[in-house]
Amino acid sequence: MAVWQVIAWSVGRDFILASPVAVVERLIELVPTWDFWTTIGLSLFRITLGFALAAVVGSFLAALAAAYGIVDALVTPLVSAIRSVPVASFIILVLLWADSSKLATITAFLIVLPIVYANVFQGIRQRDRKMLEFAAVFRVPTRRRILAIDVPAVLPYFAAACRIGVGLAWKSGVAAEVIGVIDGSIGERLYEAKIFLDSASLLAWTVVIVGLSVACEAVVLRLVKRLPGGAA
Repeated sequence: MAVWQVIAWSVGRDFILASPVAVVERLIELVPTWDFWTTIGLSLFRITLGFALAAVVGSFLAALAAAYGIVDALVTPLVSAIRSVPVASFIILVLLWADSSKLATITAFLIVLPIVYANVFQGIRQRDRKMLEFAAVFRVPTRRRILAIDVPAVLPYFAAACRIGVGLAWKSGVAAEVIGVIDGSIGERLYEAKIFLDSASLLAWTVVIVGLSVACEAVVLRLVKRLPGGAA
């Protein structure tokens, strides 16, 4: 903060780099307004939805790929291709194919999906083989085996994917909102700040994005720990 303040003083132009004090003052102005909370709510819903869909679909595809070789052969190259495509390309393609209001959700979904898939797939492959053989020999019911062996083995990998995926979901989702200039979104507020050379608002909304990302990560990891075997 001190370095930031010194640089702001040396620049001497608020529209280029606002000081920490100016950013805090701008946040104090924004927080009591209804527009601030509706903007956060819309972006939070869209980005969280994309992340949640990626977590569910990625885990399901990983389970199928681990169980069936043909699914692995078909899905893994596709997921690798998705992971290699630049975020900007996804955003532009989605703008051509879908309504802009769905842009943040679809972009967050496509960015997080490969991470969840790869981590969960790796977790399934790393299960204790002796425990699986034990369950097969003693004919342990499938549901009980999943809860006692599979979930505890995979959960650390899933948690790691969530930890990385939440931040990427917010980065890609907000980037999509900026490029698509989605009405009523955080990305639109960032775009307006850039147009009007309002660096205080730009940095204030950036602080909000970081705070939301950290809060979402904490909530997701807490929920993961509540799953069966999560305490381990």
